[in-house]
Amino acid sequence: MHNPPKPLILAINPGATSTKIGLHDGDGWRLRQVIPHSAADLAGFESVIDQYPYRLELVRRALADNGVAPESLTAVVARGGLPRPGPGGTYAVNEAMLDDLRACRYGIHVSNLAPIIAYDIARPLGIPCFTVDPVTTDELWPLARISGMPDLERSNLSHALNMKAVARRVARELARPYDELNLITVHLGTGISVAAHHKGRMVDVVSGNEEGPFSPDRPGTLPAWSLVKLCYSGKYTFAEMKRLMNGEGGLSAYLGTKDVRAVEERIRAGDEHARLVLDAMCYQVAKYTGAMACALGGCVDRIIITGGIAHSDYVVSRIRERIAFLAPVAVLPGEEELEALVEGALRVLRGEETARVYGAQEVESSAVG
Repeated sequence: MHNPPKPLILAINPGATSTKIGLHDGDGWRLRQVIPHSAADLAGFESVIDQYPYRLELVRRALADNGVAPESLTAVVARGGLPRPGPGGTYAVNEAMLDDLRACRYGIHVSNLAPIIAYDIARPLGIPCFTVDPVTTDELWPLARISGMPDLERSNLSHALNMKAVARRVARELARPYDELNLITVHLGTGISVAAHHKGRMVDVVSGNEEGPFSPDRPGTLPAWSLVKLCYSGKYTFAEMKRLMNGEGGLSAYLGTKDVRAVEERIRAGDEHARLVLDAMCYQVAKYTGAMACALGGCVDRIIITGGIAHSDYVVSRIRERIAFLAPVAVLPGEEELEALVEGALRVLRGEETARVYGAQEVESSAVG
C-alpha cells in the first residue's frame, strides 16, 4: 500500500513592511521567507489595496526563485484580514469575501490583501484557498456586547488567530477537546488582548484597540468622562488623538519607547519610574484576566500567556503572581501566525474540520453557561 502524497501548503501573511510566506508539507517547513517592503517601495500606492499586484508578483517571484512550481501546491492559506464578523474557524475564500476585503467594508488593514493574493494563486490551479480565525472573529455572548451606551457596542476585534491556536495547543497537551474547556488567553504584543474561551468559543474579549490593559503603544481603558473633556479641550486635534489612542499611548506615552526590553534595561539601571509604569501594565493585565475568570464563572482550566512580550520573564512573573490562584498558567511565547494558518488548513484537508462558507453563517451566539 502506498502512502498518500504529502500536502504542500503555501501560507501568506502580509504586514506593514513585509510579506511573510511559508511552505509546509504537513510535517514541517520546507521554506520560510520574509519579503521586505521599504517605505520607498510602498510610497507610490494610494491605498493598501493598491499594493495587491506588487505584493502578488513578489510572492510569485519568491516561489520561482526557490524552485517551487505552483502546480506542486495542494492548498493556499492566508491571514484573514478584516472580513465580516463571524464565528471562528477555517473559511474557504470566495468572491463574497474578496468583495468585502477589496472594499475594506469592515476595516482597512494590510492583511486584507492576503486572501486576495492567495485566491489569485489558488484559483487557476483548482486548489483550495483558506483563511483562518480572522481579527474580526465574533463569538461573543449577547450580554458581552452591551457597553452601557446604546450607540457604542463593545468590540470583538482581537488577536484571534494566535489566541485560538494556542488554546488548541493547550487542549492537545491536556488530551481534551478544545470545545470542552474553559480557557483564558492573554496576548501580549504591541496591543494586548484578553479573551475568555467557553467550550471552544471566544465569548468575551477585551480588544487592544478599544479597552483593556494599556500596552506598549495603546492606552487601553481610560477614565471616560476625563477622556471626553480632553477630546473637547482643544489641546489635541482629531488626528493627534487618533495617534495617542493607537501608536503613541501606553508605555510609549509614559516612557518614550514601545520596546519592553529597553524598559527592562532602564529598570535594571535603577529607573524607578520605568518600573512603576511597566508594573502598572502587568497589574492591569492581571485585573482583566481576573475579569475573564468571572465571565467564566470561576471555572477556568488554564490561563495561557502568549505573544511576543511573553518572552519577558519580568512581565510574565509579575502577571503570574497575581493570577496563579485562578487556574494553572501556561506560557506559550511568540506569535506563530504562519503555523496557525497551516494548522487551520490541515484540519480541513485531514477531515478534522469542515471549512466554513463565508456569507452563509450569521454571527453565532451561545447562551451563558
